[in-house]
Parts: sequence; structure tokens; C-alpha cells
Amino acid sequence: MHRTPDVDAKRSGHRELILPLTLLAVAIIVVLGAHLTGWTAAAGVAAFATVFLSIVVQATPFLVLGILLSAAIVAFVPATVLERALPRNRALAVPVAGAAGILLPGCECASVPVASGLMRKGVTPAAALTFLLAAPAVNPIVLVATWVAFPNDHRMVLARLLASLGAAIGIGWLWIALGRAEWLRLPKPRSGDAHASHWLVFRHAAVHDFLHAGGFLIVGGLISAVINVVLPTTWVDSLAEQVILGVLVMALLAVVMCICSEADAFVAASFTQFSPTAQLTFMVVGPMVDLKLIAMQAGFFGRAFAVRFAPAVFVCAVVASAVVGWVLF
Repeated sequence: MHRTPDVDAKRSGHRELILPLTLLAVAIIVVLGAHLTGWTAAAGVAAFATVFLSIVVQATPFLVLGILLSAAIVAFVPATVLERALPRNRALAVPVAGAAGILLPGCECASVPVASGLMRKGVTPAAALTFLLAAPAVNPIVLVATWVAFPNDHRMVLARLLASLGAAIGIGWLWIALGRAEWLRLPKPRSGDAHASHWLVFRHAAVHDFLHAGGFLIVGGLISAVINVVLPTTWVDSLAEQVILGVLVMALLAVVMCICSEADAFVAASFTQFSPTAQLTFMVVGPMVDLKLIAMQAGFFGRAFAVRFAPAVFVCAVVASAVVGWVLF
């Protein structure tokens, strides 16, 4: 029996709800169960609930605001805005595209289709990829969230801005030097997209990003709480005390935990055992390369692109974080 695209989209949307709703349900059951049965009398469970709830409660307002802004940009801001603002010189277009990320906030989930649309409209891939990396990492919502998450050391805001922007621009220039057109596969616009109303696009983008990002925030909060409470302190401290290993551990955690950039600062701040440079690395790597982004990039641009782009971004983000952290901290 033939199914319409709308039916397929609805079924796909229902499948996407399973993970975040399941995780949210588990989190609610754990917290309420602990409260109602008196489990919170145990110091470990009380600490677990405190860490988890503090991360989710602090991060949610920034997550919602960032998602709404991102959806508004996807729905109402034409890709030609950035296209017209970019210099024709590719090397100069890269830093301009990076700076545009400050003015056009968006989460990492939204930046992938936006970058794809820019390239389809003729924007040089180096500039579009720079914008893809910079927009979710250096926008005002993320920087304000970082300011709130690190109230005792506001140098972290400057460090995040410099390291993220440096890594994004570095990748853009690296693509100019080494990138090949055959690695990049641009998708065709989906039928019906051009006829969808702006408000319909806004609603779909906001709901999709909230359910996805909210689910991953729950995951991040749970993992952070487990690491801070359940794992033996000696294990975590032994990793945190080793400067290089601590940075690499936090970088790998950022790849696996897949936390939205509007919320990751609160998770990073909860890892108090690790150095500021390691915490910075977590916040720089996460918005640029994690498991969900690798999957999205492979879907939009092809596997040949993703297997080359993700490792290069990871290395560049870690190096930029280490250099900025060494200078500022």
C-alpha cells in the first residue's frame, strides 16, 4: 500500500519520540521514587538526585530559548542573508562565516541543514562548514549559559569563544587547503518543503529539536550524576589529576554524551574534579562533533565526508581548547 510523505514523516517523528520520552520517564521515576520512598536519606542517592536535578533545572531555560531562536532562524531567515554578507574570497569568507555564528544562534542539530542549504545556494563549502561549527558554539545564548554555569570564573566565557571560533575557522581553512568536492554530497531539497508555511516549519523544527535535545540533556545529566556520585572517587580523581588524560577523557565524553550546546556548560561545570582546560574541551568538542552530529552529517553530506570531517574537527577542537586553556588558565 502506498504511503504519503506526510504519513512517513509522522511515523518517523513518532519513532524519534521513543528515546527522549523513555529517558524522561526513567528520570522522573528515579527521582520521585527516591523522594516518596525515603531513598534520599541515603547520601549517595541524595547526591545523585541533587546533581541530576541541578543540571536539568539550570539548563532547561537556556535550552528552550536556544531552540526557539534556532527554529525561528531556520523558518524565517533566508540562507541568502549569509550568502550576501560573505566576501567572494574564500579565505576571507571563512572568518566572516565564523563571526556570523555569533549573530545567528542555532543548536548543532539545526546548523547541519542550514549549512546544507547555504551550499546548495552557492556558498563556498569552507564558509558553510565554518558556520556549521561556529553557530552552535559561539552564539549569545551559549555564552550567557556558560557565564551562569561558571559564576566563579568568567574567563571560561572568553575561553569558549576563542577556542570554538579558532577551531571552526581552522577547519574552514583546512577545507580550502585539503578538501575535495567529491567528498561532499549535497542532498536535494525535499518535496513540499518550498510550499510549507514559515510557521509550520518553525513548529516542526522547535518540537523536533526540543524532543531530541531534551532527551540528550537527560542522558547527560544522568551520566554526569553517575560519574560524580556512583563511580569511585579515586578513579575519577586519578583521571582528573593527569592533565593530558583528563582533557582527552572530557573530549570523548562530549562525543558520547551528545548534549545540546545551550545546556552543556552546566554539565561541564559539574565535573569539578577536572581542570578548567578539560571542562573547556568538553564544551568546545561537544557542539562540533558528537555521535548524533556524525550521523546527521553522514546523512546530509555522505559517509565519505563524515569519516574525514569528524576526526579532523575532533583533533582541531581539542588542540584549540588546549592552547586557549594553557594561555588563560
